[in-house]
Amino acid sequence: MDHPHHGIDYIEFQVTDMAATKAFYAGAFGWSFTEYGAGYTGIQKPGGGEWGGFALVESVTTGGPLVVLYSRDLAASLADVRAAGGQITQDIFEFPGGRRFELLDPSGNALAVWSTS
Repeated sequence: MDHPHHGIDYIEFQVTDMAATKAFYAGAFGWSFTEYGAGYTGIQKPGGGEWGGFALVESVTTGGPLVVLYSRDLAASLADVRAAGGQITQDIFEFPGGRRFELLDPSGNALAVWSTS
């Protein structure tokens, strides 16, 4: 497997409820997981490998980097996030280069989803 020098290789989210977290990300984004025990779950890459994981912790500190996901259908992604129980913190808005919305997952992690259209 080729790993770009200094490229982001893996994102690890701290979460307070593993079951709620997996249900949210599976429902909102169709993600699949690898179980490593009660305290850690890997996020599977399409085609094999992993691109991140969830670490179970007592509490989550908000702030830090914003994880931004890409969507081919922003309105459908917004509907999926809402249906999965995500908290929309900023509805769809335009910015130079596209449109996006922002959300909190069940543990309070901030993410954004963007599209070119």
